Amino acid sequence: MSRYEHQTSLSTDRHRILKAWIAATLWLIVIAIESTNLASSNNTGRFLYPLLHFLFGMDLRRFEHLHFYLRKGGHVFGYGTLSVLLFRAWRETLPTVNSLKWTLRWASLAVLGTAVVASLDEWHQTFIPSRTGTPRDVLLDTCAGIAAQILLLLYYLISQKLPGTDSQTAVVRVKQN
Repeated sequence: MSRYEHQTSLSTDRHRILKAWIAATLWLIVIAIESTNLASSNNTGRFLYPLLHFLFGMDLRRFEHLHFYLRKGGHVFGYGTLSVLLFRAWRETLPTVNSLKWTLRWASLAVLGTAVVASLDEWHQTFIPSRTGTPRDVLLDTCAGIAAQILLLLYYLISQKLPGTDSQTAVVRVKQN
């Protein structure tokens, strides 16, 4: 067997890295699609208002208020999810020797990636007449990414303390002087 024959299939580690980056890439595609005219306020309102009016008798004034918060909630969900997927991808790509579940390095890379994507998304929207790209949305999206990382850290810290979990595996290493 030549030295190249065994390299045709992905190792378990490479397979996990590939899966993690594919998930993040697919979510980036979703964000890119939502950045187009398809997800403009007019287009989402066109089907949401009749639905909510039919189901709940919602008037237009009340709907516009709710629509704003639904759209901002979509930002928080979308970019929080992106941050988690980027965290997972970086965790698989840059593993630690002691199998930590969370590091500031992975979280920082995930938040940085989230901020870059949010900036590019909002910049792209400035070229679409039916969309408005704003620095406030970049800030909201980046804050969603930070919140997602805090929630991940809390999840790993809490799950480490629950009975039946492996308390020998450290979640995060705190540098002590």
